Amino acid sequence: MRSVLGRSLLLMLVCWGPLAPRPGAAQTRTMLRQAQDAYDALDFSRAAVLARRALTERLSAADQTRAYELLGFSYSAIDSQIKAVDAFKQTILLDPDHQLDANKVSPKITSLFYSALGQVLVVRQLRVDSAKFVSGQGAVAIRFTVTSPARIRVRAVNANTSLAVDSAVGTGQYTVRWPAQLPSGGPVGAGTWLLIVDATAAQTTFSASQAVNVSYGAVDTLPHLTSLPGYQELPEIEYPPQSWRPLGLSFLLASGAAVGAYALNNGSLGSPPTRELAVAASAALITGLIMTLRKPAPRPAEANIRYNRLLHEQLSGRNAEIATENARRRQQVMLAIVPQRRETATR
Repeated sequence: MRSVLGRSLLLMLVCWGPLAPRPGAAQTRTMLRQAQDAYDALDFSRAAVLARRALTERLSAADQTRAYELLGFSYSAIDSQIKAVDAFKQTILLDPDHQLDANKVSPKITSLFYSALGQVLVVRQLRVDSAKFVSGQGAVAIRFTVTSPARIRVRAVNANTSLAVDSAVGTGQYTVRWPAQLPSGGPVGAGTWLLIVDATAAQTTFSASQAVNVSYGAVDTLPHLTSLPGYQELPEIEYPPQSWRPLGLSFLLASGAAVGAYALNNGSLGSPPTRELAVAASAALITGLIMTLRKPAPRPAEANIRYNRLLHEQLSGRNAEIATENARRRQQVMLAIVPQRRETATR
């Protein structure tokens, strides 16, 4: 009995053969390559057939985008403009930031692509700048493009909080600034925040998001001043200029003595003490010369003292202002906002 059953099973396997496997990702990609090869060979109808067949299988998002783009190219080449626009719509919905290379794509295809772009509602080219600023004194720029007229709402969301950033109605390019503040005026919490742009028109809604990392830092303080820029202290002791007055006075005394000796010598009063007068005149001249060559004694410079006192008062006042400013800065928070890898847009 067992041998009969075994032979029956063997016969069934031989007659039926192995079950045909379901096309896998490798086969689907091969089909997509065949569609590309057919398009490159200018066999546009076959390229469209193969691209549609590839789309019936399970594809990655990137392969789906490429298949729909190739389908749009093929329909454009065979003048099926409506089908081409529909294919490009799917391309844009899968990859809102998708762009065509104008150097490689014909103007006709580019025109159909932008026609499709104007018929779908997507948020494109969402970018958040890196920024560093003191909380309450700056903001980070959020840039994006909305392809169709819609109500636009920008939000900042984390695990516990949802903050409204801005809202508008329209289409085109927008730049919104997020101050990263709570309604109370304080800075948002450190960690990961999701900046979300929602665009709504009738029953259609499209959202794009960008994750950013918010971190805290200390605000730099100002250094205390040791001097005021452009001002220097003046010396408070000054030396009077060298004077020739003592030598002049001694010369006058010596000259007067010589004149007196000469007058006495020619008078009737007898012989004057010539030697003593010469010694006195020489002594006066030497004394005058010594007094002239002697370095004058220093004296307080009253004007400079008053100037330095005023300078010190100004410096003390400025340092007091700096101390007050530094106390305020120590209570502030420096925010650093850095965008993370872009999140995939959803519809």
